[in-house]
Amino acid sequence: MPASSQSDRRRRGRRTRRLLALAAGAATVGALTAAALPASAGAGHKPGGHGTSRYQDVQLLSFNDLHGNLEPPAGSSGRVTELQADGTTKTVDAGGVEYLATHLRQAREGEKYSITAAGGDLVGASPLLSGLFHDEPAIEALNRLELDVTSVGNHEFDEGARELARLQNGGCHPADGCYTDEEFEGADFPYLAANVLDEKTGRPVLKPYWVWKKKDVKIGFIGVTLEGTPDIVSAEGVKGLTFKDEVETIDKYAKVLQKQGVKSIVALVHEGGFPASASYNYDCDSPGAGDGISGPIVDIAKNVTPQVDALVTGHTHNAYVCTIPDPAGKPRTVTSAASFGRLYTDTTLTYDRWTGDIARTAVKSANHVVTRDVPRAADMTELIGRWNTLAAPIGNRPIGYISGDIGNSGTESPLGDLIADAQLAHGRKLDPETDLALMNPGGIRAPLTYAAKAGEGDGVVTYAEGFTVQPFANTVNLQDLTGAQLIQVLKEQVSGPNQAAPKILQVSSGLTYTLDLTKTGADRVVTDSIRLNGAAIDPAATYRVASNSFLAGGGDGFPTLGQGTDDLVGADDLTALEEYLTANSSPTNPIAPPKADRITIVS
Repeated sequence: MPASSQSDRRRRGRRTRRLLALAAGAATVGALTAAALPASAGAGHKPGGHGTSRYQDVQLLSFNDLHGNLEPPAGSSGRVTELQADGTTKTVDAGGVEYLATHLRQAREGEKYSITAAGGDLVGASPLLSGLFHDEPAIEALNRLELDVTSVGNHEFDEGARELARLQNGGCHPADGCYTDEEFEGADFPYLAANVLDEKTGRPVLKPYWVWKKKDVKIGFIGVTLEGTPDIVSAEGVKGLTFKDEVETIDKYAKVLQKQGVKSIVALVHEGGFPASASYNYDCDSPGAGDGISGPIVDIAKNVTPQVDALVTGHTHNAYVCTIPDPAGKPRTVTSAASFGRLYTDTTLTYDRWTGDIARTAVKSANHVVTRDVPRAADMTELIGRWNTLAAPIGNRPIGYISGDIGNSGTESPLGDLIADAQLAHGRKLDPETDLALMNPGGIRAPLTYAAKAGEGDGVVTYAEGFTVQPFANTVNLQDLTGAQLIQVLKEQVSGPNQAAPKILQVSSGLTYTLDLTKTGADRVVTDSIRLNGAAIDPAATYRVASNSFLAGGGDGFPTLGQGTDDLVGADDLTALEEYLTANSSPTNPIAPPKADRITIVS
């Protein structure tokens, strides 16, 4: 049989299985209490309705920010904090698609009306197992998870709109070709990109909305990513694209859906908030919680049309289930399931057949941990094993040795210091006059863990682990900045676009300063405290600065970094990290975690 016929047959077979699964039903709400129907429910039969119940519970399972994490994430990236009944907290190991698949399948058992949706960043910034293959493994896993629909996130544009279209529609990678004997078939689910427009046509680059239907129940989904995506993605990744306001876009397509008779609407929004507690099960609506959530999603939720019944969100990698009033003052559910497949959200939407709308007074929702004490899904184990076989020759190569966990959390992290030092060392190979290096915290995707993995010993850092830490393939760039510009860069960490959610740059050895959190805005950086190798920064002097290409282009809200001169481009950042680890560690002399004492915090 020709390869194209085999591909069509497989695709039809998968879609047939999905339709059969949908018809058979799935998912139980588990620990959720049964949704209380509105007082007007009564016996629930519409005149002439042939005995059909007025209200129908629809299960909405959701997650976000998977970032291609197919295997259980390591270190703190693979744990969640759980609030206990006595007010204490404990950490729980979580994540891994083998377990996520089992949890979702168990949740669907017995549910005749079940939808699975996601809030973006399902791919991009992925570990080597998926990232090495341009996230084809992640898309294959998501197909097997029976994902119905997702919004795009900013990381869906890491490799540009054409590559995103390939992930949606299938086909071999234009440069690397096919990785197996079978052509990549693409996503079985639609990516929604309502507010991402082609500059030339003014039209969305992918579908703006999608409608889920079963019998007489219809629920519409609108998908958007944050308007500020161009500020946090490389210029090449968003070339030719325009990103529109989230609220205006959602409102626009809510009207379109309403005109089509779809009155139950869920917005999938790749933008998020910051809950008052780090515990996934914190009740941000509890008495005394006050403003249980802050951040950009609050303004979005307060302004999106009341026609939208719930918001599934993401981006900030936080966990929350909150109600935020809509413009009419009516409570509306807003959820996020942290990141990396550690949680999923189970929401009950009660559909009113008489009105075609969601009875919001009956909406119930909760986050659930993807624990690792359930059986692994055999099909996911097979998928991971198959792709690992292809990745192993590259991924298992040792590149360094550490004496303990090197974490990536905190205002200044040990791993941030290590990476900055690696980029400084690489910069000095290019130009011995390089003075310092700066690293953005968002570019550090995972910790380095000491514990052994299969095929390695304790303390061994493999190429796969390094790839998981720095998966973006940014280059290390050198540029000249004046001392005044360098001071301004440090102030931009806590001012301008970064004032509400500071982005503290990780700094190389020799650069020190004080961050005074009792102050506001740019004043939080104490100018007189900034020192390079013990000497005060001279505003009129010129300094040679190393940073990754994303930062050097002014990304992450650092416009002054985009004003440097005398640019010089080096190797990619992972190569710089590998060079540093190889040169500075051995099995008998591993690198110790840096002290993270370059930034003095006053609070």
